[in-house]
Amino acid sequence: MAAAFTLPQTARQRAVKCILIAILLASSSVAAHDAGSIQRAIESRYQHARTLKAIFFQRYSDGHGGVAAESGTVYFSRPGRMRWEYESPEKKLFLVDGTNVWFYVPADHTASRAKLKESSDWRTPVALLAGKADLSALCRSVEVVDSGGGASGTSDQPSSPDHALLRCVPRDSGDAAGAPSLVLLETDPEARLVRVVIREAGHAETEFRFGNWEENIPVPEEKFHFQPPAGVAIVDQQSLTGAMR
Repeated sequence: MAAAFTLPQTARQRAVKCILIAILLASSSVAAHDAGSIQRAIESRYQHARTLKAIFFQRYSDGHGGVAAESGTVYFSRPGRMRWEYESPEKKLFLVDGTNVWFYVPADHTASRAKLKESSDWRTPVALLAGKADLSALCRSVEVVDSGGGASGTSDQPSSPDHALLRCVPRDSGDAAGAPSLVLLETDPEARLVRVVIREAGHAETEFRFGNWEENIPVPEEKFHFQPPAGVAIVDQQSLTGAMR
C-alpha cells in the first residue's frame, strides 16, 4: 500500500495561509461586485418603468418610544410624480405632481402645498422610483449589509434569506437639516424594492414596506394632479418635512 503523501509542516502552513488569503480576497471582490450589481439592477428596473403601483406599509418611530403605522396604495409615474393614498388608519393623500408637493387630510379640510425643491421628503430614496435620482447621486457610499451583521428581527437584516440589503450613506448626511443619516434598501431576487428604512437624527426612523408591484400599467393622468375639493383651504408652506409620517 502506497504511503500517503504529506507536506512538511511549514509547507502546509504556507498552503493554508495562501488559501485563506485567496478566500478573503475573493470574498472582498464578490462583495464589492454584488453591491454594484444590486445597485445597477435596482436602477435599471425602476428607471425603465414608466408607471408603477404597489401597496405599502409605513412605520415611523420618533426614537423616544412613539410609533405610528399606516398603509395604503402608492403610484409612481416618470418623470418625478408620486401619489401616496393612505387608507388606514386614516385617509390621507401625499402627492408630488412634478412641481408641487401636496399633503391633504380630508378630515382637516385643509391641503398643504410646497414647492418640490423645498420639500425635504423628496430627498428620500423613494425619489428613485419616480425616476428623479439614481443611487450614485443619492448615496455617498453603498455597500452590501452582511446578513449576520445585525440582531435577528431588526431592520439591519434582510427580511428573507434570498433578499439583498444595501446600506446607503446619503451625500447630504450631516450637511443639511433634516437629511437622513442612513438609508437601508432591501430588494428581492428580481431587484424589486421590498423595504426602505430611513434613519434621521435623534434615532428617528421611517420604514416603508412594499408589495404587489405592478409595472407599466395604465394610470389615469388625473391621479397625479390635485384638485382641492370645495371648501378645502390651501396653505402654502416652505417645507412639508414629516408630512408622510
